[in-house]
Amino acid sequence: MIRLSLTVITILTFIFQTNAQTQGVAYTAVGKGVATTFVTDYNSLGVNSSALGWGTGYEGKKFTMGMTEFSLGIYSDNLNSDKLSSLYKAIRNEVIGKEQETDSWATQAENAADYLQTGISIDATYNWFGASFQSEKFGGIAVNIQEQYNWYSKLSADVSGITFQGKFSDYFDQLTVVYGTDTTTISNSGNISNDTLEHVVAGTLAAPLSLAEVTNGTDIKFSWNRYYNIGYGRKLFGDSTFALYAGIGGRFIQSTAMFNFTSDEDGLSLQSSVSPNFDINYGSIANSNSTTFTDRGKSLPTSVGSGYGLDFSVSAILFKRLKIGAAVNNIGSVTYNRNVYNVRDTLVGEIALDGLSNNNVTNAMDVFLKEGGLLNLVGAEKIKVANAATFRVGGSIDFGKKASIGVDFVAPFNRDNPGSIENAVFSIGGEIKPLKWLALSAGYYGGGIYKSNIPVGINFILGDGTYEFGISSRDALAFFTKGSNSVSTAFGVMRFRF
Repeated sequence: MIRLSLTVITILTFIFQTNAQTQGVAYTAVGKGVATTFVTDYNSLGVNSSALGWGTGYEGKKFTMGMTEFSLGIYSDNLNSDKLSSLYKAIRNEVIGKEQETDSWATQAENAADYLQTGISIDATYNWFGASFQSEKFGGIAVNIQEQYNWYSKLSADVSGITFQGKFSDYFDQLTVVYGTDTTTISNSGNISNDTLEHVVAGTLAAPLSLAEVTNGTDIKFSWNRYYNIGYGRKLFGDSTFALYAGIGGRFIQSTAMFNFTSDEDGLSLQSSVSPNFDINYGSIANSNSTTFTDRGKSLPTSVGSGYGLDFSVSAILFKRLKIGAAVNNIGSVTYNRNVYNVRDTLVGEIALDGLSNNNVTNAMDVFLKEGGLLNLVGAEKIKVANAATFRVGGSIDFGKKASIGVDFVAPFNRDNPGSIENAVFSIGGEIKPLKWLALSAGYYGGGIYKSNIPVGINFILGDGTYEFGISSRDALAFFTKGSNSVSTAFGVMRFRF
């Protein structure tokens, strides 16, 4: 469906064949599972901007610069790491244009069963560039540019079947078969020859259900945003016994895509605005939609909305060892005015779509939106969507320069907003430095849609902090057991201080 839809993940796949929602893009924080009192330079933007007032932590170094920092995570409440790896490979192969075998009818049925009421979360963040200046008198100021991709889906039984099996879904009791000029209708029994299956043009239901009934229990949230961040933090007052800091941050947001579909006992709703680079054929409805937009970007998808976000934070350092911080991040909204669509409830009696060719559930958006798809779309003038804002509080204690440990609690303001974490996430973690140039990190986190995850990381610090690089994962269990519910990696290779 969309090679460019996962450009962020594409970059990652060229380096690794293998969750930025609470730790940001900082790979060092990913390995600990905690971030509020551990990130201090441009990586503190969107996490805890007051930490910019703490300094770099390296004597004589006031500037920090970095790029090529990545974070990728795929999580599920039901699927194990083997199946998540299969999903990852399907996404990777599609993004890089590698040919894939089309899943058989039986495999499509297995995919439908796997993804039935299964929560899937995919997030990827790429730091294009970041820089900060920090000094005791001035405080700290930082800027960075980030690309952030977030997907969450949970499908009802009928939607799961239609998404992966299309016209062959068990939802339909009859199949329309065409041989030349001869059209006939047969029962969708499941025991049909391959020759007959090849001539099926549509699935039909004699007594169709409403779209609200078919989709009840389905929740899909997708956003792809580019953030231009800036922040400032400094000490307000204090000494070596107690010091209080405050920070403020903001961002200009360009959005490439937003898709928010929810169907429950209260009814169904859709807010959608997607870049033309996603290749969605809306059909005739686009001709009557005043927000239809067709210009495509050459290297990156064109934006369909813009907005802003604001951050506010405070922190304290006690006895130069104990750190406490709290922050409210990304308060604001994005307004979409291109390719804007809502949904109209209707009967679902016939579908002519093929099912997905593999288990890449992110292609479900195409099944929903394209002409002849599941939804009956209605054009809209514009949509204003609140950001995926969060509240966080954390603390940590330093044991000299050799070790530190901390805790974090991060909660969404409204989990229904695209890109939001599903529920509050709590974590504990830290790092040890057995050598001056080596930092090892580990932790534990749960909540959200996560079960028991064990993040780990390794970071190499050269030239007294002049250059550093490292890699981490949000769940070490994925490397040792098939029962893990996540696949992830985060790394940075170009961070400098001077």
